[in-house]
Amino acid sequence: MTSTPAIDDRLRSIVGAEHARAANSDDSIAGVNASLVVSPGNEGEVAEVLACANEAGLAVVPRGGGTKLRWGNPPKRADVLLSLQRLDHVIEHAWADLTVAVEAGCTMKQLQETLSRHGQRVALDSLWPANATVGGVLSTNDSGVLRLRYGALRDLIIGVTIALPDGTLATSGGKVVKNVAGYDLPKLVTGALGTLGVITRAIFRTHPLSRECLTLTFPASDPESLQAKVLAIQNSQLAHTALQIRRPSLGSLEVDILFEGRAAGLQAQEKQLQALLGSPAAQTSDANPWSAREQLWNDAHADSVIAKVVVLPSMLAATFRNLERTEASSKFASTTVMQATGIGSIRLNGTASSLQAGVAAIREFSEANGGSLVVLHSTHAHGIECWGRPADALSLMRALKQQFDPKATLNPGRFVGGI
Repeated sequence: MTSTPAIDDRLRSIVGAEHARAANSDDSIAGVNASLVVSPGNEGEVAEVLACANEAGLAVVPRGGGTKLRWGNPPKRADVLLSLQRLDHVIEHAWADLTVAVEAGCTMKQLQETLSRHGQRVALDSLWPANATVGGVLSTNDSGVLRLRYGALRDLIIGVTIALPDGTLATSGGKVVKNVAGYDLPKLVTGALGTLGVITRAIFRTHPLSRECLTLTFPASDPESLQAKVLAIQNSQLAHTALQIRRPSLGSLEVDILFEGRAAGLQAQEKQLQALLGSPAAQTSDANPWSAREQLWNDAHADSVIAKVVVLPSMLAATFRNLERTEASSKFASTTVMQATGIGSIRLNGTASSLQAGVAAIREFSEANGGSLVVLHSTHAHGIECWGRPADALSLMRALKQQFDPKATLNPGRFVGGI
């Protein structure tokens, strides 16, 4: 169905006429245009909007800050754009319990600034924190280099409330770190691209802010040397917080390592690292290498594809060697930022045909070696499939979608297998 004046009026009556408007070209989702933008002011209004749209057979696309709205497949249809930006409050910071409850429309920057008043943080370095919202970061499962020390988003979230398409508000988890009661809804909706329910609030565990930081960078002469050094660091007694590899197109490999703690401890860590590496020694970084992932995105243009690639940590050398061969054969340029865990971002620049060939070759290598490649950004209309080969769990994913959203109201078609 498509939106009608009567349905639009009903939606306006839920959120208030001043919080509903006709969609414009800036509200498109990966080239798909919506009809109406509504901005609920609380969880109850979110649930009512969803129930109304679900009953009318309308497709709903949730939106936070809009920073990752192009991730995933384009939706099959988009009638209502559901903005969560009015749900922007930090509800409760239980600093003594190291937990925080926050609404989904709160930006990561606002959340971190609030926590910092008590010397704490959510140990997460998402892209574009000034605009990215809690709900959007969770829905896209966007985490950076800090996951090496503190875990992924699914390790940091301990509770969630979501609005289901039938208007139900479902809550799972609790306010304490050890609470494991109930179905693990927080982990289920993390990374689901809003296809199961709309996240309205989340509860995170927090960590103390680091007193001091030290970033060191060292070169690797070739992928095999890189592999040996990274594995040696990972297998050592070093207490590093982050470890990443940067490689410009056909450029040299550089490795960045981050330590956090007190001055004396940082000095001891640096001394141990230098002894482990031998020559060449690691040097203190003049710039901020930890912005490399975001810079990779900021430098994208009309001839770019950006993909998230996942490989086994033991396959780093083989991955970079494969990338070298693929660049030469497919004639594209690439920039890579890879974590020691084997999770990385690759930006490919080239013609439509070279990008098609490049993505296909890198994906084939990754999947053949137990990994994956997901295209997150593509401005070419060349039909590169976003998700790659569906996992064995696709039938289970479809069953969950049917259970949570039987009418395919939420983000239809955006997830794996067209879910």
